[in-house]
Amino acid sequence: MPEQTTTLHDLQAAVARFVSERDWDVYHTPKSLSMSVAIEAAEIMELFQWHGNEASRAVAADPAWQAELAGELADVLIYALALANVSEIDAGEAVLTKLARNQQRFPPGQLPSRHRALDGVPQPAKKDPSDE
Repeated sequence: MPEQTTTLHDLQAAVARFVSERDWDVYHTPKSLSMSVAIEAAEIMELFQWHGNEASRAVAADPAWQAELAGELADVLIYALALANVSEIDAGEAVLTKLARNQQRFPPGQLPSRHRALDGVPQPAKKDPSDE
């Protein structure tokens, strides 16, 4: 993967310029953009729809598949950044804030309890409150 020095702020500004140059601002409402994010995310899901977990890892490593996935990921990111723009949200700051919050919620090495059974990790025995 080539090294890039493009920041999230740069991308957010590039999306704003692209939209402005085409006078698309009138069409870019939070409602429309949120729907576009979901639609494009569904197109990513469609790429993997009929593949199992391991097969999805294999196809994601295929260069032709990566090109298709890259285009769909770009669509999701473009619409998400456009939504951040119309909502006056600094996307980079939002990501860092969310990561900090998730760092507290999900410390390293601790799998959220709702995922333990799905990943084959045995669930800890539930304590009986009367035992305390």
